[in-house]
Amino acid sequence: MGDSQSWTAAPAAAERARSVLATAWSCAVTAEGGREEFVGAHTVAEDGGVLLSVPEDSALLTAAICAPRGEPSAVLEFADVAPVPVRSRIRARLWLAGCLIPDDDRLAFRPTRIVLRQPSGAVVVDLDEFAAAAPDPLALAEAHLLTHLADCHPEAVERLTRLVDHASLHGAVRVRPLAVDRHGLTLRIERNRAHGDVRLPFHTPADDVGQLTERMHALLSQASASSCPRALQRQRTDRDR
Repeated sequence: MGDSQSWTAAPAAAERARSVLATAWSCAVTAEGGREEFVGAHTVAEDGGVLLSVPEDSALLTAAICAPRGEPSAVLEFADVAPVPVRSRIRARLWLAGCLIPDDDRLAFRPTRIVLRQPSGAVVVDLDEFAAAAPDPLALAEAHLLTHLADCHPEAVERLTRLVDHASLHGAVRVRPLAVDRHGLTLRIERNRAHGDVRLPFHTPADDVGQLTERMHALLSQASASSCPRALQRQRTDRDR
């Protein structure tokens, strides 16, 4: 893996949770007064706390005022949606249980329990790790990066499938870029009645878009040196007929 730098090929749970929180446009809030959904109404503090701007008649204000001190008064839910249209577009869900506290014309939310659910399963995120973590450095640029790759460079996506195990491509009808972070690129392999995801790790993490460009070029060079998967060769032949 190159030098002795210690890193993993995927984001840690706390980092992934902070990335979901940083990029979500909307959230659903469940409290004693019911469930409300908001768009563009939340901001995130450096430690992962959330500030909510809610209407004056929102039941959440009453729930925050009436909740026993120190006890969880609400659950916030955020969804991570793939920028590129694919099946099962929700990549992750993040739930924050905690206390809503009136703060001028807003509500301050401090989590006391955090759960991140991904296709691999659900995990409880450590509160201290969550507060100390930062979003992935590519998180805010990911949507543009993936849609540009899918719309403008489909030949590059197809070339990258040369790095995928042939068995994973059996029956594939479409391959789309699903996610990218500092550690690697994930491809969604769609079949007629199912789908699967394949992770292509970078040789070393990318901390900005410039470094990502170099990592992608390295993957594409590696793919160019590999043989073309037979499954996609057959797929192209069938399309050309």
